[in-house]
Amino acid sequence: MGNTPVCWISEPFTPPGRGFWAKLEGANPGGLKDRPALHIVRRALMRGDLTPGAMIVESTSGTFGLGLALAGIVYGHPVTVVSDPGMEAIVHRLLRAYGARVETVERPHPERGWQQARLDRVRHLLTRHPGAYWPRQYDNPDNVDAYAGLAHELVEQLGRVDVLVCSVGTGGHSAGVAKVLRRHHPAMRLVGVDAVGSTIFGQPARPRLMRGLGSSIHPRNVAREEFDEVHWVAPHEAAWACRTLAATHYASGGWSVGAVCVVASWLATTLPGDSRIVAIFPDGPARYYTTIYDDVYCAAHHLLGRPPASEPEEIKHPGEAEAVTWTRMVMR
Repeated sequence: MGNTPVCWISEPFTPPGRGFWAKLEGANPGGLKDRPALHIVRRALMRGDLTPGAMIVESTSGTFGLGLALAGIVYGHPVTVVSDPGMEAIVHRLLRAYGARVETVERPHPERGWQQARLDRVRHLLTRHPGAYWPRQYDNPDNVDAYAGLAHELVEQLGRVDVLVCSVGTGGHSAGVAKVLRRHHPAMRLVGVDAVGSTIFGQPARPRLMRGLGSSIHPRNVAREEFDEVHWVAPHEAAWACRTLAATHYASGGWSVGAVCVVASWLATTLPGDSRIVAIFPDGPARYYTTIYDDVYCAAHHLLGRPPASEPEEIKHPGEAEAVTWTRMVMR
């Protein structure tokens, strides 16, 4: 786990001679969240919060669950993950193959959606299993600290980083990587990429097709004050970027990868040519073969043939307008 490669992304996303570096976290066994899952469990054991052999229980849309399954094998703990019907079948089956138990909630919370419904189930399981450990990925500061290694890898691989582009869900990797990189480069800009329909940066909560970024709750790990700007990206824009990445760079992934690519490409096109831009690609494409890379699914959700505009819409504050397509807001 770790020491993942970087890949130069350029045409057709940017003009000739322009581009950005992508950190390919899909090269980890389960993806980006192997890092926090292993770190959180290790730290919990050191503090005594997690006792030997105790159950680990957590809410996840998939990638963190895979990381916890790995941590459960490494440290000898049974793992129960709580998800919802949107979890891809391949992830569900992999989790079971890795020895994890999967509980699926059947209906969303009436106000806070699937995430709140999953968290409510986690709390119910904790009462049924005294001594079980809840990693609390949305609020646990160990989630942030887990990404120091990724930041140090970027320093070794690329040296200077002028702009860091991260998808935002739990807020862990954007906060953790930026904290370390800014020790080396205090002027580095942090750009967050959210999903339309997410409440993280003050937009109204709406049903979301994309998984892995965005939230219907407000994770405490999101360091809002550290972002220089935030972009909201729609599913059809992310899907177009994912498919185009696959066809032109053989380096692609899921919703977060596509959304981050849309934003990083625009920055690489519009910022001065010597700007070194780094985007975190959290996973690879395999688990999305029934969604992003399925023509029938994409046609049913009107995702095909709809590339993003040449530039985002602009708003000055989240209450100005609801973002329904690629939209940018400068934070400072």
